[in-house]
Amino acid sequence: MRKRAFKKDYLDEREVLKLFEKTKGTLLLREVYHLLNVPSVDREKVRELIKKLVSQGKLVQIKKRRYALLEKLSLKKGKLRVHPDGFGFVETESEETIFIPPRKLGQALDGDIVLVRVERLSKKGPEGRIISVLERPRKHFVGYLVKRNKFFFVEPEDRRLPFEIFIPKKRRHKAKEGHLVVAKILQPTSEFGVPLGEIVHDLGDPTNLESHTWATIFTKDLPHEFNDYIEKEITRLPEEVREEDKIGRVDLRDLPFVTIDGENARDFDDAICVKKHSEGYRLWVAIADVAHYVKKGSHLDKEAYLRGTSVYFPNLVLPMFPKKLSNHLCSLNPKVDRLAMVVEIDYTHTGKIRSQKFYEGVIKSQARLTYTEVKEILLDEKAQLLQKYKDLCSMLREAGELAQILREKRMERGSLDFDLPEPEIILNLEGKIENIVKRERNLAHMLIEDFMISANEAVAEFLSENNYPLLYRIHETPDLNKLKELLEFFPLEGIEIKIPEEPDPKFFQHLLELIRDHPLGYLYHHMLLRSLKQAKYSPENVGHFGLASPCYCHFTSPIRRFPDLVVHRILKKALRKKRAPYTAEELEIMGKHLSLRERIAEEAEREVLKKFQAFFMKDKVGQIFTGIISGLTAFGFFVDLEEYLVSGVVRLVDIPDDYYILDEKGTCLIGKKTGKTFQLGQRVKVKVKEVDLIRFQINFLLV
Repeated sequence: MRKRAFKKDYLDEREVLKLFEKTKGTLLLREVYHLLNVPSVDREKVRELIKKLVSQGKLVQIKKRRYALLEKLSLKKGKLRVHPDGFGFVETESEETIFIPPRKLGQALDGDIVLVRVERLSKKGPEGRIISVLERPRKHFVGYLVKRNKFFFVEPEDRRLPFEIFIPKKRRHKAKEGHLVVAKILQPTSEFGVPLGEIVHDLGDPTNLESHTWATIFTKDLPHEFNDYIEKEITRLPEEVREEDKIGRVDLRDLPFVTIDGENARDFDDAICVKKHSEGYRLWVAIADVAHYVKKGSHLDKEAYLRGTSVYFPNLVLPMFPKKLSNHLCSLNPKVDRLAMVVEIDYTHTGKIRSQKFYEGVIKSQARLTYTEVKEILLDEKAQLLQKYKDLCSMLREAGELAQILREKRMERGSLDFDLPEPEIILNLEGKIENIVKRERNLAHMLIEDFMISANEAVAEFLSENNYPLLYRIHETPDLNKLKELLEFFPLEGIEIKIPEEPDPKFFQHLLELIRDHPLGYLYHHMLLRSLKQAKYSPENVGHFGLASPCYCHFTSPIRRFPDLVVHRILKKALRKKRAPYTAEELEIMGKHLSLRERIAEEAEREVLKKFQAFFMKDKVGQIFTGIISGLTAFGFFVDLEEYLVSGVVRLVDIPDDYYILDEKGTCLIGKKTGKTFQLGQRVKVKVKEVDLIRFQINFLLV
């Protein structure tokens, strides 16, 4: 009889972790070998095991061969953000922000995952030092290819990177001098004392807007190509909805469903229909059934999870799914059959829910309407549109009535509506910027918003009541201390604001009402919004503070958001009373990853917007505009222009009449000699001094 082979203790990760739990601080690799009695022949295997534990985040590596459990160290792990002026901030996993002075950054770069030690606590918060770089996620470095004395270097576009990259001749690959390029580092140093690298992409002429959009795509390492495996899976999908796929579904093709989107929308993942009856209203929200085509574990599924979300730039889109899905099979195009997941809710005349159903359906959208058209039908009663959509007008009016009722109910419970102006880039046929305007938000936008919120809440409540592990969209209660600090900025004359011990949405709603008509209302709205925590995805339901919703998820955009696809899969299983497709542990990992992908996409969109704003202002040097002071620093103040949604800076070195000092609260710059002040919300006239199209900065002069 064969003897049973026992796994050696030192090759069991639990035994290795136990060893580190017993240790007060760090262990060298040779100490691990000694304490676990590892013979020479097995040391390579133990090294591989420890590497694996580090990659899983169960151990951290300090310096070359020293390891520890993070909780055993007085250190915190987080992502480093470096400011162009040289200092940085580490955002820890527990959402704490630690300030890092320039001299304490060490070799860490912007975007690195680092270990930081808190060295002192100041009034403004903790201050620390970078102890080690755990991970350098940045794979690509974007910059300008410059030539000096026959040698080529890449000057990083991001001035937070404190080095150039030397490019040997054979590593240039025909990239042109002066072009924006993407480089990767091959060696940490070269004969010039800077890293040695290779050009992997020539992005083209830096006077071209598209070159700068692609620069952001590479800087943020955004996936932008679909591999061969995905192309093969796509070719296996049908060209149109097949008859056999409609079997067993509720047939809603006779209902007057419509999609309502922006003029430039290409994918339509939600359609709505409303019918008024003797006891109230019935609402149908039909969402494209992406889960029918994208199976869990497929290459399409893995790629979509990696991306997390579609990313939208003014001149191009990085979709989560290939066009055959996003613009065709899963797009609720007019006059064609489409598969959908349907939420059907019956309301009383006052907006109280009487009943709700969820099922797989087949719909045929009757029209692809735009927000502008719906507004012109419902508010302006434009004769031409009333005639064109005469069969849909009564349904749209009933939809408008129901949306108004639902909105009022939501506001009654404390839902927050900031309604801040968002910039919209208008491009001409040549792809050049024609204008930057305030993005319109009219009755039609609100109608769709109200119905989507209702559907999201209904699905979240149904799955929760049936005890299915779920990826919630959560928005935590704001930090009380941050709120107190913020309210010190609000000089609301004659109004005393009493902060409750636990601020609820109604308190914020009251604040919004107080500042709505205030001269500085626009600025206070921004500050109030910034005081709130960021919404994220989690299997643990803590409610959604901003919507004053006790139970909320994302369900209505599975073409462009992966969390919605996850919820669709869970709902399908729940309707069949089958086992949940994901465990709470899996959803915990997914929630963190998808929240991070959302942040990265938002950062990329903001970065490209900033570039486009600079390009728009380049031919306006010398022109005079009126603006509002929106931010103050020790070196100057930021001004938001009233005419265009563009922000720039007035530097104090360009105001020679006095020496200005920032007050303690940071709300006012005061001249030492004259006593002249510049304060938040103050209206000023400025002239465009210069526009830097390398750093994307707009500098103003005070008029």
